[in-house]
Amino acid sequence: MSTKEGEKGDIRPDSITEAPGSIQKGDVDLKNKIEVLTPPDGGRGWFVILGSFLGLFAIFGYNYSWGVFLRQYKQIYPGQMAQLSWIGSICVALFFILGPINQLVIRTMGYRYMLITGTILCTAALILASFAKEVWHLFLTQGLLFGVGASFVWFPCIGAPQQWFNHHRGLAVGLAMSGSGIGGLVVSNICQAAIESIGYRWALRIVGIMCFALIGSATLLVRPFGTIQQTGGSAKGVISWYLFKNPRFTILFIHGLITTFGYMTPFFLLPSHAEALNLDPWVGTNLSAIMSAVNAGARICTGYMGDKFGRFNSLFVCTFLAGVCCLAIWVNATNEATIWVFSVLYGFFGGGYIALFPTVQPQVVGLENIAPAVGLLYFTNLFGYMFGTPIASAIINRFTPPDYQYAAVWAGCMVIGGALFAGWLRVTQAGFKLVRV
Repeated sequence: MSTKEGEKGDIRPDSITEAPGSIQKGDVDLKNKIEVLTPPDGGRGWFVILGSFLGLFAIFGYNYSWGVFLRQYKQIYPGQMAQLSWIGSICVALFFILGPINQLVIRTMGYRYMLITGTILCTAALILASFAKEVWHLFLTQGLLFGVGASFVWFPCIGAPQQWFNHHRGLAVGLAMSGSGIGGLVVSNICQAAIESIGYRWALRIVGIMCFALIGSATLLVRPFGTIQQTGGSAKGVISWYLFKNPRFTILFIHGLITTFGYMTPFFLLPSHAEALNLDPWVGTNLSAIMSAVNAGARICTGYMGDKFGRFNSLFVCTFLAGVCCLAIWVNATNEATIWVFSVLYGFFGGGYIALFPTVQPQVVGLENIAPAVGLLYFTNLFGYMFGTPIASAIINRFTPPDYQYAAVWAGCMVIGGALFAGWLRVTQAGFKLVRV
């Protein structure tokens, strides 16, 4: 990507529509055929951010409340915990199932019809789940159907904010993605209150109605900036393999693939670690909620930090420090104070990783390739989210009682391993100079 010098010690993109390897020899030269995109950095873009916030609030709000329903299902379907525990992992993994064909789906349906599809599938999944009588009914509804429906919501809601902003992209994407953390905090409490008062079946119906209203609102607000010809890449096939000819895209791809294997482990295992330490039950119940709240605030703060200090710099720092927190604090957590310190710090730096990962994507591939790039980059999440925590659980359960230090080591090594690739990406962007990039 061509760059120009701004203020002293500042490197910024001259045009985010161009990146090394983004248009290869023999591909269509999009710049000669279509108007170059210049993000407005505001205007209607703020309504797009609101719509993305609402869409992510809905799908991740349900996902983070899965544990509330799981506690009910453990009593309703005794002896089937192993099968039930896979439903949540399968669901969140399927959020990214459209990744490799995201470009094709956008070309065929567009953001509007993708979101309409997501509204119908997510609402139907939860309403149908409220009538479930067998575990396999839950697999089909809360696992498979909701996960696929959420994929039609995720990609428009993460792709659109990147297109509408340039200089304020970090803040904008952080605001949009904070919806997932705030949703987790709000929806899980609504579910718990509903279950205690009117039962889990009506709790599912209430969340289904919420998804219909929230994703329906996102359908009205979320729009792409420019046409699919301007953002859909130049691939002639279904999957945009040509993106891997760009070395920086390949580095970013590996960064996302490795990091996600460790990222979710603390969110899923920290409450059970608190229980194993014989802490007050209140601690274990609220750890995930507090981490979600800190994570949501961090996405906004670190997104703004990326705009001020450089998105590549901030991505490396946040990812690396999240891993350090696992190895330096969680490994040594033997009391309540240490658990709380770790949950706050990891929630903050982990939120920074989540918010900053999408902000660097247009600078790596150019806006003309953003649709297929987002699909492939987030497809990496499928493997990490599905298998990362089960691997950590298998490691700690080799000991009696389970030794959570090994979960901390697993998570820390995976996240720091991903951070090293973020550092490599930063060096390829600006070398070893101490500049804002």
